[in-house]
Amino acid sequence: MTLPVRAGLDAVPAYRQGRSAPVGASKLSSNESPHPPLPSVIDAVQERLGTIQRYPDMSAAELRSRLAARYAVDPAQVTVGAGSVELAAQLIHATAGEGDEVMFAWRSFEAYPALVRIAGATPIAVPLDADHGHDLDAMRAAITPRTRLIFICNPNNPTGTVVSAEALEQFVAAVPRDVLVVIDEAYVHFDRTSYSDEGGQGAGIDLLRRFPHVAVLHTFSKAYGLAGLRVGYAIAPVEIAENQRKVAIPFGVSDLAQAAAVASLDAEDELALRIDEVVAQRERLRALLEDAGWAPVASQANFVWVPAGTRSEELETLLREGGVITRAFPGEGVRISSGSADDIDRVEAALAASARTTRTPHRSDQRMNEEVHA
Repeated sequence: MTLPVRAGLDAVPAYRQGRSAPVGASKLSSNESPHPPLPSVIDAVQERLGTIQRYPDMSAAELRSRLAARYAVDPAQVTVGAGSVELAAQLIHATAGEGDEVMFAWRSFEAYPALVRIAGATPIAVPLDADHGHDLDAMRAAITPRTRLIFICNPNNPTGTVVSAEALEQFVAAVPRDVLVVIDEAYVHFDRTSYSDEGGQGAGIDLLRRFPHVAVLHTFSKAYGLAGLRVGYAIAPVEIAENQRKVAIPFGVSDLAQAAAVASLDAEDELALRIDEVVAQRERLRALLEDAGWAPVASQANFVWVPAGTRSEELETLLREGGVITRAFPGEGVRISSGSADDIDRVEAALAASARTTRTPHRSDQRMNEEVHA
């Protein structure tokens, strides 16, 4: 007996979670917060434990109301999902189907091409530019009558590069109004080039208010430290949000996740201090890698990208042997999350140990060797 298998799924790779870490090692493979949950968030979750026999509010009314007030948008524009990845899937299913195209930069968020294929649409991957950022000119040129949606991951995962507000506005203005531009701002809180602490927003929200074909994705997984509870949100044109609700998984965001998200919005001053710590360790991590000769890319996310190419496995191995678990993309590079000070201490020790065992001669050493063998 042969069971039915949906045609085309052989072209869809299973999503690969960041490698787990053994006891005593630093897990810097999944861009998670290095901080434990805030006490106020734990309290909010514990208060709801006594009612988990009940279904959650499928509309997430309280959370959506808070988010709508924060961004001064219509609550009907706000949708929630099990992290921004589920919301990305909702947006694809709400706008594209068989024969349609969904565009994104590459390399970018690993789930994009799989989500597009699962929806039956065609993924269009546009290579990054020489600086590991979005090539907006190439993306504009790749728009066709079949293009339905364009993802701009900003800051980009895994490179950490940012499209400036000015360049993003020019791009959005040039895109036909029947193509939805989704600005995926999962890492926007760590962006020190464009994130505004006043009002707590990046460039995407401003563009959403001024253009009719823009949607924005945010998540509580990264800066808010709720990765284990799976909750994110999208703000989109009302007609898109209505279609998102049609394709969403019923009761996809638990009551515990909703309570934690609302409590996190009440604790943003405390969270801002934690974000500052992550950014400081990110900059320290980048400097350590640069001093060790690995040429990292300047990042505005909570990770650092090292485009090590054929040496990616070498870097991953030396860090793993030093007790640091990273995310390697074979033949391309290694993404290293910004962790605690102790985590980055471990990275520093691993790089130093590698330098001692594989040190290349300094120029003075090379000159002396040349003189000896002359």
